This record gives sequence, structure tokens and C-alpha cells, in this order.
Amino acid sequence: MTKGLLTTTVGSFAKPVYLQQARNQRARGKISSEELLELERKATREVIELQEEIGLDILVDGEMARGDMVAYFGEHLPGMELGGLVRSYGNRYYHKPIVKSAVSWQKPITLDMWQFAQGLTEKPVKGMLTGPYTIIEWSFDEHYPSRRDAVLAMAQVIHLEAQELERAGAQYIQIDEPALSTRAEDLEMALEGMAVVTDGLKAKTITHVCYGDFDSVFPGFLEMAVQQFDLEAANSNYDIVDLFKEKGFPQEKEVALGVLDVHSHVVETVEQVKAGIKRGLEVLPPERLYIDPDCGLKTRTWDEVADKLRVMMQGVREVRKELNIE
Repeated sequence: MTKGLLTTTVGSFAKPVYLQQARNQRARGKISSEELLELERKATREVIELQEEIGLDILVDGEMARGDMVAYFGEHLPGMELGGLVRSYGNRYYHKPIVKSAVSWQKPITLDMWQFAQGLTEKPVKGMLTGPYTIIEWSFDEHYPSRRDAVLAMAQVIHLEAQELERAGAQYIQIDEPALSTRAEDLEMALEGMAVVTDGLKAKTITHVCYGDFDSVFPGFLEMAVQQFDLEAANSNYDIVDLFKEKGFPQEKEVALGVLDVHSHVVETVEQVKAGIKRGLEVLPPERLYIDPDCGLKTRTWDEVADKLRVMMQGVREVRKELNIE
């Protein structure tokens, strides 16, 4: 693996049409869960093959088994059940989970698909989890006396899942907390929950947060108990780099910098990607700077995903060559 500017993605990939159709058929009882699983594995294999072809360094399973990052945990964790449809953004909806009783962990939720994906490649595949704060924030809580109690209980559950991934060999474990970007007043609660999740883990821990007012949570946000922050930058004209310049960034932490706007159909140019990478290099050395898209790729078409990632990888290769770290 190269010495710097390692490449990855945030986690989700566009689901192929056949899998979208199969998920709808399964919801109507027209195919079995086993038939759906086979198609999820087929799609996962395609996601791994695409990442290998493009040349990414740290891979993901694409979250082919997950309809929504919160509802997926809501439908698998004892103590939770799925509620009615709510709009998340645009014309996208999800079944908002409800915490009905004390949440618990009985068996791995994400492990089987991670093991399947890791078995398809020699490159590391990230374990992907939704953070406790985001799960609670984007659910209805009908059980716990306070949101803090709910977040800490969920943190214990996600910690157990993270331990399973690490025991199975996951070198990278990402715990997404996108809900935090709009709730600066809940920073301490989110920090407390993350400390529970990552306690004792030896794998490299990452959190992803995007599209929020980062200025309002600095510098406290940087105290989160993870080694790497995966942050959106391209969509906000790399304001995060200016923030790091102004307020500093801890030397022991890393950044995965988003250089692709995943909310745009437009495919970036290699020069745009290189310019973004060089903005990141203004504040971090290449060994602590990872390169990826702003956010998950599930809102883009398969062709858009492939085209954007190929441009990103070409930009990274050219900058590595310029820096003599290829």
C-alpha cells in the first residue's frame, strides 16, 4: 500500500436496478429472504470488483443489504421496531425506527456481509456502523427517560458490534454520526457515546460527519474518540481547510477529505480533484490525509459513481507522482 493519500469511499454505493426491484419484491412477499440475500451478495461482489478495478486502497461492501443507515439497525436490534415512512431529503423516505424497550445486542448485524466482502479481496474492507447518537436522533424514543440515556445504551450495543468486526479481522471501523452536524448543542452527548463505542478497539476508528456547521462544534468535535475524521469538503468549497488553518488540527488525528460532490450529477475533472487534494495538503501531510467522496454514493447512478471515482483516483495518482510517493 502506498505511503500517502490513501483512497477510500464513505460507505454506500448505488444499488443496481435488479437489487432495487428485488427489495421491493421481498417487501411484498414475492421472493424469499434467501433469494434477496443472493442478489445482495451479487451486488456486493460487483461493488468490490469496481473498487478493485479503479484501484482504491481501502474498500467498502457498498451497503447493499441496507436500505437506510438507521432503519437497518432499527429492524435488527431487539428493543426497536420500524415505524411509518418519513421524508429524509428530496423524495427519499425511510421507515423511522421506534425505541420500544431497552435496546440490546444478541448477535452480529453487519458481520456476515463484511466477511463476505472481505473474502473477495486482499485489500482491507471497512466495517461500517451507524453511530449511537445518529440512531437515537433519527428514531422515536418511547422508552428511555432522557436522550442521553438512550444514546449511551445504544453506544453499548454498537460497541459490541464493533468488537465482533474487530475480532473477525476488520482493520478499519467507521462509525457514522451525520446527525451531529445539525445539533451542536448535543456535542458532549455524542462524544460520550463515541467513547463507549470505540473503547479498547485496536482497529483504526473513523467517524463520518457531513453538511453541517462545523465552525459551531470546533474545537470540541476534535476530541471525539476516533483516529480519523471523514469530512465533506468539495460541496462547501473546502471551507473545512480554512477552519483547520484558523483553529488548528490535532497532530495525532487523520482526515479523509471529500473531493467529490455526491449531490451533483456532474463528474469532476481531474484538475478539480487535484486542486482539492492540494487544499488538504495545506494543512495535513499525505500520510495523514485520505481522499474520498464527500458522502455516501447511493444517490448517484452506477455510471456516475464509477466515473467520479475514476477521476478521483487519477487525480490522486498524479498528485502522488508529483510528491514522489507513488
